[in-house]
Amino acid sequence: MSNGHVPVLLNETVAALNLRASGVYVDGTFGRGGHAKEILARLDASGTLIAIDRDPEAAHMAESMARKDRRLCFFQARFSSIAEVLRAQGIAEVDGVLLDLGISSPQIDQSERGFSFRKDGRLDMRMDPAHGESAADFLAHATQQQITKVLKDYGEERFAPSIARAIVAAREERPIRRTCELAKIVAESIGARIRGDWQQDPATRTFQALRIQVNEEFQEIMRALPIIVSMMKTGARLAVISFHSLEDRLIKRFIARASRSAMDNDALRHMPLKAQHIPEPMLKAVGRAVKAGAEEVAKNSRARSAVLRVAERTRVPFDAAEMTRIQNEAFAGYERG
Repeated sequence: MSNGHVPVLLNETVAALNLRASGVYVDGTFGRGGHAKEILARLDASGTLIAIDRDPEAAHMAESMARKDRRLCFFQARFSSIAEVLRAQGIAEVDGVLLDLGISSPQIDQSERGFSFRKDGRLDMRMDPAHGESAADFLAHATQQQITKVLKDYGEERFAPSIARAIVAAREERPIRRTCELAKIVAESIGARIRGDWQQDPATRTFQALRIQVNEEFQEIMRALPIIVSMMKTGARLAVISFHSLEDRLIKRFIARASRSAMDNDALRHMPLKAQHIPEPMLKAVGRAVKAGAEEVAKNSRARSAVLRVAERTRVPFDAAEMTRIQNEAFAGYERG
């Protein structure tokens, strides 16, 4: 695309949504509009696409598109705000929802956003720079134990204690405000120890972990998924693209538990129920996880780690109590926030 961002798994995702030309769809992570443009191309004059993103630059692009195409309505917000967004439009149910998690190439390329350790810039990392604390602010006040936990939980960083110790020691000398400062601290703290992942920069996992912490990315997913299910029509599709194993695990566990037969419940398994009396789940998993093919990866290296998972809403009425149980099971062990 002309804006430098190439949408990942574009054809697979649009196909997975099983679009109806006159339907109402939500792109919860508009980004630079790659998926949104393809969805709009498949809708007729009566179709609607609600786009959401908290990034101000995504908002600028989306609003420009919306001025040319009235089928697109954009809201600058977190995707967990989907219920409020839809209510503002007088919409009670939708035909499909797309979430493309992670960050876009333009965000990484802009040094002032602070997402990349390859370019020197302010250590920010916020999707919406106007709200919340930056990565620099977090590192300025967090305890060594808190930093260690974030690096372990969100970055799966095995050198987390050493890195956290080095960060705390460095900030006693002066505040850590620049991306290259942090990358240098991380590299020096790890030293010559063998990581076993030679392709990866020493700072990769630290920057990933801080980005997830600053933007509450896991909490967003955990808050949003039950709300999204409650607003999906029968037959509506949910398509989620994730880019690292921790995100994908959250999505996989939620879909698996929301799709699980009631007969997997110990309390019901031994009851003499006829098939027509067995409670159905609220979701049905659609196919297996989809990954980018060799051709796409060759053109766009970012696609290498992308995983698409899809689920369809069944005819079962939304049950808040049951969804809370599913939510608790699926996200057990994760910070709820």
